[in-house]
Amino acid sequence: MIKKIDMNSEEFINEFQLTKKFTDKVILENNLVYNPDEEVNKSIQMGLTRNQLIYGEKFCPCFMVIGQTKTEQMNSDNRLCPCTPALTNEIPSNGLCHCGIFCTKEKALKIAKENNLHDAIATHSRGLTKEECEKILAKEEVNAIELESLLEARDLGFIDFNLVDTREWMEWVANRIKGTDYLIPTTSFYDALAQIMDKRKTPVVVYCLSGSRSAYCQRIMKDLGFKSVANLDYGISSYGGEKERGDI
Repeated sequence: MIKKIDMNSEEFINEFQLTKKFTDKVILENNLVYNPDEEVNKSIQMGLTRNQLIYGEKFCPCFMVIGQTKTEQMNSDNRLCPCTPALTNEIPSNGLCHCGIFCTKEKALKIAKENNLHDAIATHSRGLTKEECEKILAKEEVNAIELESLLEARDLGFIDFNLVDTREWMEWVANRIKGTDYLIPTTSFYDALAQIMDKRKTPVVVYCLSGSRSAYCQRIMKDLGFKSVANLDYGISSYGGEKERGDI
């Protein structure tokens, strides 16, 4: 079941402010900086707030939470922010944690430069043949322009695929790619995935905010027998096509 949190409630707003103070403290204590993309930071802070309200712990929002009871959750390998893999492996090796909120200064500068480059890339679409669509869907990653063209081709009946948002319900309600078929949040992934377990032969494109959560879900879906799963590199933050909002 997808758990819905009212982002406008006093409880959420107050907890969100506490979460921001918490991530500020992590930054200070570990000599790190925030991701230069404010959307990434806000998304992760919202996810941490959600998990605090639901589970009573700041479980990493980029991974599913295992366990039904508090004891089961604490005895499982659920990541608690700031998680040990991030501090001991991901940040030293890659310059940022899996979620992307905590970065080294050097990595943050590199991301800022890359973001400027991505903003400069044209986002217009072009028509694709059925064969071109099939080749794109067979790839590990698709870019924003390719996804926009795939959605156009799907509307014309050239190709069929499912577009899956792996972010949380509150992110999905606020802003999602128009044409998204399913919301399958990372933190409740297995339960929500039941919606499409009978559609494993249909190609899938997954996305999140920046591409990290969806890449994690992509690997799991392939292990579960999905025929083709492509990840939107750089996530919805790179997408220049039509978007929509609201619950349906």
